[in-house]
Amino acid sequence: MDIIGVLREELNVRREQIEAAVNLIDEGNTIPFIARYRKEVTGSLNDEVLRQLDERLKYLRNLEEKKAQVLATIEEQGALTEELKKAIEDAMTLVAVEDLYRPYRPKRRTRATIAKEKGLEPLADLIALQMTKEPLEKTAENYVSEEKQVASVQEAIEGAMDILAERISDNAEHRTYIRELTMKKGLINSTAKDEAEKSVYENYYKYEEPVAKVAGHRVLALNRGEKEKFLVVKVVAPEEDILRYLKKKTIVRDNPHTTPVLEAVCEDSYTRLIGPAIEREVRNTLTETAEDGAIRVFGKNLQQLLMQPPIVGKTVLGWDPAFRTGCKLAVVDATGKVLDTTVIFPTAPQNRVEEAKRVLKQLIAKYQIDLISVGNGTASRESEQVIVELIKELKGKVQYVIVNEAGASVYSASKLATEEFPKFDVGQRSATSIARRLQDPLAELVKIDPKSIGVGQYQHDMNQKKLGETLEGVVEDCVNKVGVDLNTASASLLEYISGISKTIAKNIVAYREENGRFTDRAQLLKVAKLGPKAYEQCAGFMRIYGGKNPLDTSAVHPESYAAATKLMEKLGVSAEALLRGGLPGISKKVVDKKKTAEELGIGEITLADILKELEKPARDPRAEMDGPILRSDVMDMKDLKPGMILTGTVRNVIDFGAFVDIGVHQDGLVHISQMTNRFIKHPLEAVSVGDIVQVQVMSVDLQRKRIQLTMKISEEK
Repeated sequence: MDIIGVLREELNVRREQIEAAVNLIDEGNTIPFIARYRKEVTGSLNDEVLRQLDERLKYLRNLEEKKAQVLATIEEQGALTEELKKAIEDAMTLVAVEDLYRPYRPKRRTRATIAKEKGLEPLADLIALQMTKEPLEKTAENYVSEEKQVASVQEAIEGAMDILAERISDNAEHRTYIRELTMKKGLINSTAKDEAEKSVYENYYKYEEPVAKVAGHRVLALNRGEKEKFLVVKVVAPEEDILRYLKKKTIVRDNPHTTPVLEAVCEDSYTRLIGPAIEREVRNTLTETAEDGAIRVFGKNLQQLLMQPPIVGKTVLGWDPAFRTGCKLAVVDATGKVLDTTVIFPTAPQNRVEEAKRVLKQLIAKYQIDLISVGNGTASRESEQVIVELIKELKGKVQYVIVNEAGASVYSASKLATEEFPKFDVGQRSATSIARRLQDPLAELVKIDPKSIGVGQYQHDMNQKKLGETLEGVVEDCVNKVGVDLNTASASLLEYISGISKTIAKNIVAYREENGRFTDRAQLLKVAKLGPKAYEQCAGFMRIYGGKNPLDTSAVHPESYAAATKLMEKLGVSAEALLRGGLPGISKKVVDKKKTAEELGIGEITLADILKELEKPARDPRAEMDGPILRSDVMDMKDLKPGMILTGTVRNVIDFGAFVDIGVHQDGLVHISQMTNRFIKHPLEAVSVGDIVQVQVMSVDLQRKRIQLTMKISEEK
């Protein structure tokens, strides 16, 4: 197989781009490094395309290994023909290879193998050829043998039928056709195991839909309902069409002695052998497709969440709400340092509201607190009421934000949190995390298992290895897009930097603690286990502020320092100007970019990237995203009325819509049909997690706590 050619067609990019990217991956370069610093080589392939390429490259190489293994096994058996060899070599999927290998794969003892042991294969051949000119019973008499344990004519015929049924089942062409036909014309249906029992799966108690049209989220819902024993799920194949096909392929001529037998063989082969296997394969295909879709959505949501803009320069009060055990508070300064922690009891059963307000006013005055970051978990609603009353008494000097606290409790009880805050209890750690994830969402959220962040759908039901790898890749891409401050970044943030392992991340922190601040990127080479290759991969993503070289504040890679310095000299600007906010308009001074690039010994793409960095070094790509909505008042769900227009934050995007936080502690659903006036296949075409959107209330169900929203406001007015 021409793997490069296959990737070129699938990704729709030039062959030389694919070849270059594959070579770079094979040399041990990371995706973020290739995407950022090897644009000249790959023709500017971005990280998303590179990850697709990497994933498919692994699959296709694995496929080639499987083909080699199968060919060797069949050749050992002396059964490899040129036709079979070509079919295996041309196969494009592991399923196709398995279909071709099936007849030659070592089998456990089946009805067919037992019949073969009894010497009934010649009889099966006679039936298959349909050459018998006498009743089959007469022919079968020759195969009755006490020695071979064939007691009767009927037993001989049944054994021969078992052999033929397995042959039909093992035919790769048959399986491919039946699989494709079932995917095209089959139905998937579900019924309740116990209709009397109410559950969230009631919509699926009498459900049926074409396999070809079933949406991914419904497949995952059916799987979960089946796993929890609420549903019985089946694939209903177009059996008449399948049997007609099998009989046409099997019965080559009309023979009254063999035709009825072969018809029965076809039916037995399908119902006993092919049908159940194809049903499993169709269900697996649907599940894999649904999982891949859900993982892509989870990844996009996670990316948007991680890339939320930080709130810089604010002292934040983190508030972890609770009832009986009290609300845990943590005051965090603008650098993320914890200044104070305490517990207040404004919620039930204590209801010590006035006392809580006094404590809050003291903290706000003492630490000049600007913002309160409130977790959206248990007792969040009651805490918000207290905060709003407090803000009114303070005459609006403070604002608050409701923060999605998903994963905060997981982090606060983790080994990492214990190492970071050994003297804090889980409540203090959680409150600190809630404050910090407002100040710098990326730096804080990387400490939490991505699967626990709460922006996915059915994440616990899918392939955990594939989900984990995808989400790790998303976090890695986000961290490297932003870059890190080498002198303040935690080990958990550093380990996502290109080329940096967990061990090296800890070694960087240890080196920093022992030797003080890094003043030069080259000092990284003194860190234990951080060699030249790791340095090449990571250096451009590390930022040093107040160091020896102003270029260390930028994303210019050290390998391009000579070119960048020469460029600044040529343009008559100093490196120190970078520290005063960059060199705006510098790109306009380069009239002939091609000639300048040649003079500097670099490519035009690299020159463009250097100029962009010199104009605005270490610009934060998150600044372009919508910031959180700062609130000073509270609404209740019962205050909502159809027709109200509100501003909200997209909290989660799923296959059939998006959940939007409109400040009433119950996210409203905007169905995909209510997002835009144009047709969209998926909500991600219209919105992303963190987007600030205007919505209009369509309906409110207080009893079921459901809010229906629309973004098509102009139509609804």
